[in-house]
Amino acid sequence: MRVTFINHNSTLRARWFFVFFLVSGFCSLVYQVVWLRLAMAAFGVTAPLVSIVLSVFMAGLALGSWGGGRLTKGTAAGGAIRAMRLYALAELIIGLSGPVVPTALLWGRAALDGLGGANSWGSSGYYAASAVMVGAALVPFCAAMGATFPLAMAALGAAGRRSGQGSFSRLYVANVLGAASGTLVSALLLVELLGFRGTLLVAAALNVVLAIAALLLSLLTVEPDGVEAISVPDAVRPDVVPAQIPFLLFATGFVTMAMEVVWVRQFTPFLGTVVYSFATILAIYLLATFAGAAMWRRASRREVSRPAQEWLARNVVLAGLVGLLPIVMADPGLPGADTDVFVILRVAFAIGPFCIAVGFLTPKLVDRWSAGDPAKAGSGYALNVIGCIFGPLVASFLLLPFVSERVSIALLALPVLAAGSLAILLAPRPGGNAAGRPLRALWATTLVAPLILLFLTHDFETIFPQRQVRRDYSATVVAAGDGMDKLLLVNGYGTTRLTTITKMMAHLPLAFLARPPKSALVICFGMGTSFRSSLSWGIEATAVELIPSVPTLFGYFHQDAATYLASPRARIVVDDGRRFLERTREMYDVITVDPPPPVEAAGSSLLYSREFLAAARSRLSPGGILQEWLPDAEQIVVSSLGQALKETFSFVRVFRSERGTGFHFLASDEPIPTIAPAELAARLPATAALDLIEWQQRTTPVEHFMAVLYQEVSLNRIIQFVPDAPALSDDRPVNEYYIVRRWLHLALRD
Repeated sequence: MRVTFINHNSTLRARWFFVFFLVSGFCSLVYQVVWLRLAMAAFGVTAPLVSIVLSVFMAGLALGSWGGGRLTKGTAAGGAIRAMRLYALAELIIGLSGPVVPTALLWGRAALDGLGGANSWGSSGYYAASAVMVGAALVPFCAAMGATFPLAMAALGAAGRRSGQGSFSRLYVANVLGAASGTLVSALLLVELLGFRGTLLVAAALNVVLAIAALLLSLLTVEPDGVEAISVPDAVRPDVVPAQIPFLLFATGFVTMAMEVVWVRQFTPFLGTVVYSFATILAIYLLATFAGAAMWRRASRREVSRPAQEWLARNVVLAGLVGLLPIVMADPGLPGADTDVFVILRVAFAIGPFCIAVGFLTPKLVDRWSAGDPAKAGSGYALNVIGCIFGPLVASFLLLPFVSERVSIALLALPVLAAGSLAILLAPRPGGNAAGRPLRALWATTLVAPLILLFLTHDFETIFPQRQVRRDYSATVVAAGDGMDKLLLVNGYGTTRLTTITKMMAHLPLAFLARPPKSALVICFGMGTSFRSSLSWGIEATAVELIPSVPTLFGYFHQDAATYLASPRARIVVDDGRRFLERTREMYDVITVDPPPPVEAAGSSLLYSREFLAAARSRLSPGGILQEWLPDAEQIVVSSLGQALKETFSFVRVFRSERGTGFHFLASDEPIPTIAPAELAARLPATAALDLIEWQQRTTPVEHFMAVLYQEVSLNRIIQFVPDAPALSDDRPVNEYYIVRRWLHLALRD
């Protein structure tokens, strides 16, 4: 029996630190969301870049958790005050990230350009250099975040060792609850109202307040001469807990974050692609994790008396089994109306039980492993975070490119089920102990459940009788349908159809040029229609597509795709369109952009923003024209884009599509003259004219141009839709964040 001593005011201190971690968790999720977006704007929206940012974030947390634990080693009775001051310093460092990180990311981008220019970097070299720049910007602050756990445990001192296991889980509960709040508040309110930089400053101010409060608490704390002796049960000492705990800490982080990648793909067909859809998954994940952690807090005293191997076996196997639920809940044949409420319930029932199980298991494992020792807790939590680094990488690059989402979930559940099965095999079965039979039943279930579920369920794409499916690290892509009813779906969400509008995206700006065009750039390949129409002019055409699998389906939508691809004038580049513009040194007569729908899609503003428009302008040859397509959208979004174009280009003309839906924005630094439809049609080469009327043989090019030109809208009128709308920018993505204004609209209407 060990004897430890506690300070009489430690209970009050513990309450303060619960509040600290509630606020700190809120801030950490705000930082993660905003930093990822700022890094995407600076270095690209590609899957490898997103993985780099998340890996750097997690690596910093792991480093800080381990390093913070080392700082607490050897602290004795007077160490609580020192630990509180170190904690205050960590929060202050985190707060400095608010103004520093955005600038550091921009400097990193400028440094890449300065090292011979971005065009001189190959793809691998660019990603490696980007990782260095992102790491330099984020790691110091992420390390400070990671250090807060062990430092806070040391600050709580012996109070955290009352039961030998409580301090980490107490802080973990508060942190996760704060993180869930940060997800909801940042997604629903702050970014829309304040922009990304303003949101960062709010979080930074909160961290500075935490630093001041922790420092004041340390100044008011007095280490008393009189202390109260308490005992710590031997049952939770590190040398008697199961040896599998380090592996399980790594595995839970690995599997949880890997499954999160798969969940996004599985449930996008039901949730959609807007920011709030992804926030829904994250919020459910965090709230369920909080529920699990809170359950462990309540159950911790009872669990101490149970045999270690038994609780390990039960908890781990059950986590693995409920981890299989997304296989069932993402089945397209699941009965029920696809209302918003039903969809949210579908996702909640799919991922909630697993997140509750992991939320219960993770703090339990750290508590058992550390027995209240901050250094051991820091190391244990670092192992968990390291698992979080590798999980998304394995899911994105080793699983999803080769197997379906259902199979990926089953494969990811296997390590958890295997660990639980091993614990079952090692669990003592004394004679007459009734626990042996349930444990063996659990073991048998782990062997057959994945196979049964895979046999009984289906992937989303099976709803299309005629289809071709491609998988890669970015998305699952489906080409489906026949004739003019063909569809292109990315992660189950329809992105485009065969329509003359996509032909006009190329023909309209090419025809308006004051000289015969020589080159065109198409950003967002889609079905390849605009790319094909550009090539029909007999010019050099480059298409940029973010999803590697999308161009491979070109032939599904256009029977003559092979002929066009064989042309020496045709080039397809797999890259983020904005990153391509910033890296290339080629100039184009026409750049046409068709961001994937809906207008509110997460990340779509990076192809509408003032910064993107400036990048496009820099790649236009003298007199070149940018065509920016905007589907029907809220008036504030139309005005916001119009304002951004007005601030970037000298001349802008706006036309409704020939079907009266959506807008063609044409922008240039030279006047775009008024030209009659017949004259525009006369500028089309014969092959381009045939391409324009391909799907409406009884029409003429003149009729198509008339349908567009006679629906011109002045730019000033566009802006006057909502005169005070801010110019759409990287910092103010008006199209993506809309919930507050829609709530206000409904409130005013009622």
